Amino acid sequence: MPKRKKEPEARASHVVVDAIEGKYARVELPDGTTEDWSLASLPEGVKEGDVVRVQESGGDFEMEVDRAETEQRRSTAQRKLEALNQDAPTEEINL
Repeated sequence: MPKRKKEPEARASHVVVDAIEGKYARVELPDGTTEDWSLASLPEGVKEGDVVRVQESGGDFEMEVDRAETEQRRSTAQRKLEALNQDAPTEEINL
């Protein structure tokens, strides 16, 4: 009986759209480095701050905006910002 070829394992990761400039988007990779990707290669309507799930299987890539992960990261960042600002002076600062 011939051996069956093993199907390529699907792998998923996330990248974060750091900035959009013209026809390019700067994305932060899982290791923290950044790359400029063609905006056309990303899901339509992608915005700065969006988390994009990248699924690779057998050399093919599928991408979609992960709305739940994007919202969770935005909420976490907002809570951290509010915690940092809780003791900030409320009156005008004169230099």
